[in-house]
Amino acid sequence: MPRILDVADDVRAEIGDEEADRLLAGESAPGAYDCTSCRTPGDSEHEHTSTVLFVGEETAVLAFAHAGCLPSQVVRVTEEQLQGAVASITASEASEEAGPQQAVLGVTSGLVLLDGELHPALVVEPTGPIARPGTTGPDDAFLPLLQEQGFAPVHEVSAVPQVLHGWSVLLAVGQLHAVLQPGPDGGAPVAWWQAHQPLQVTEGWRTAANKRQTVLVYAAPVGGIGRQPREDLLREALDKAAARGLLVAAAMPLAGT
Repeated sequence: MPRILDVADDVRAEIGDEEADRLLAGESAPGAYDCTSCRTPGDSEHEHTSTVLFVGEETAVLAFAHAGCLPSQVVRVTEEQLQGAVASITASEASEEAGPQQAVLGVTSGLVLLDGELHPALVVEPTGPIARPGTTGPDDAFLPLLQEQGFAPVHEVSAVPQVLHGWSVLLAVGQLHAVLQPGPDGGAPVAWWQAHQPLQVTEGWRTAANKRQTVLVYAAPVGGIGRQPREDLLREALDKAAARGLLVAAAMPLAGT
């Protein structure tokens, strides 16, 4: 079945007319996909979809995104960044096949209602178990490691968590770029998580973030939250994770606009 795809001229130049035509005809493009920007499901048979080509020094990876999240484009990256992009694009396979040290962090943005007020939030969940540096597992140390950094356990999503000093959420030109943590020995902040492609956030999220100048960051181990396409389902998953003792959180200042 033909796909509702945007294939930009620079993408077509990289992959060739024959492959571009095969994509548009539905011969080599998936119907269902996970958007490389917002990470939620998409369907190229029924909704406008962008082709995004990540090009490294030696390899290239074709990904798909909701047209409303990203335009079709070629993204030049380092080979190291490309491997990170591959890990994100194939997160479901990575969670099954990768060792703990290869897991990547998935990040979802949403608004959380606390005491009758909306707060901008990020929900972080790895694609696989996270081992302590220097170990190979099999224990998942994601939550203990975060608690050692200052994240607090959440047993009920009902109050604003404490501010984690030295950490911040970087928003630039209305897009989410990174979560920053203190640098070693008090140096400049470094990225704890960095988007391989800046993530779009909703107008409501950005407005709330600019108003409060603080973002709530919730984290759960792999399988603790899952991919939730709507904010009400995300909140329900957060409440369930908290009740099971699988949720930690911190408030972080907003860096940027």
